[in-house]
Amino acid sequence: MQLNEFLVAWRTTVLHDREVVDALVHPAHAAPSPELARELARWPGRFYWSAEPDGHHLILTRRLGPPRRERWPVHITLFLATLLTTTFAGAVLAGAIPYDNPLDLFTGAYPVPPAFARAWSSGLRFSVPLLAILLCHELGHYLTARWYLLDVSPPYFIPVPLVPSFIGTMGAFIRLRTVLADRRQLFDVGVAGPLAGFAVALPVLWIGLAHSHALPGHGAVSGLLLAIGGETAGLGDSLVTLALRRLTHGDAPAVLLDPVAAAGWFGMFVTMLNLLPISQLDGGHILYGAVPRWHGRFALAFWLFIMALGWFWWGWFLWALLVLALSRGRLGHPPVLDTYRPLPRSRRVVAWSALVLFAITFAPVPFRI
Repeated sequence: MQLNEFLVAWRTTVLHDREVVDALVHPAHAAPSPELARELARWPGRFYWSAEPDGHHLILTRRLGPPRRERWPVHITLFLATLLTTTFAGAVLAGAIPYDNPLDLFTGAYPVPPAFARAWSSGLRFSVPLLAILLCHELGHYLTARWYLLDVSPPYFIPVPLVPSFIGTMGAFIRLRTVLADRRQLFDVGVAGPLAGFAVALPVLWIGLAHSHALPGHGAVSGLLLAIGGETAGLGDSLVTLALRRLTHGDAPAVLLDPVAAAGWFGMFVTMLNLLPISQLDGGHILYGAVPRWHGRFALAFWLFIMALGWFWWGWFLWALLVLALSRGRLGHPPVLDTYRPLPRSRRVVAWSALVLFAITFAPVPFRI
């Protein structure tokens, strides 16, 4: 039997390198029937069901050609460069390299091998868990997009020198090079990254806090502390960090973070930033997928909220303007091909979970210098 014998009607759309078929299934086969199940097993692509007012739809996708050849040397080089810069930053945070003159590492002040090796090994305690969090975050997006046969790039890592970024990176990103068929695809790709990143950041932060040092604290010196050279910076508490800090150190007023804990904190911070429900951030994808009618108003309200928080930490001003620039002035999300196909109920549960995740990772004042 042919697949179209089980269908009442269908519409075929070609999107760049793939074909998407939106098919209304005959009620007698919507369970699906054994005959339809056998036919679907032979489909050379992906498919999923969608319950809609007029009946059960099948959304079928298949490639129209071979996958794009990726520039893997570029991605690998950027990853290795980011590993280098974050390891260097980690060695500075661990006090193994002087922050005021970090190039001493290459001028003979650190004889090779023992001091040099110790400096870099201490840096790896920061860079490896941090990159593991970033990599899992991006792989969540990447693998979900690949499951839907979307044209997506592997992760691009962004290495940054110690100045202006004292953690050695500005994160990572993937590129979606095609239109998404519906809100389900957009939602799944958007939410997979923060969930995957949080799943790694949580144990990293917990383990790191267990190896951090409690301090008596005095005056303004309290909470989570990060040593940068001879200075100490305060890191803001979210509900997650506050709970883990109490769990590992009780009522200690201050905790000096181990490099592993610092990596976990920054992993949580990245998760929170990406979950901001604005424009094309992950939170914007999730918001548009869940409530497309209201997403523009929510995005504007939250952007104004972020601007207001800028009076307490100037970085919110910078982040709000950066998001506005990258989205070319649009706070709302660009539409997908089919904006009317409903989101499955299971995804609504995930959407609420993402909202809870944002709430427990949100730190109103992330840094105190």
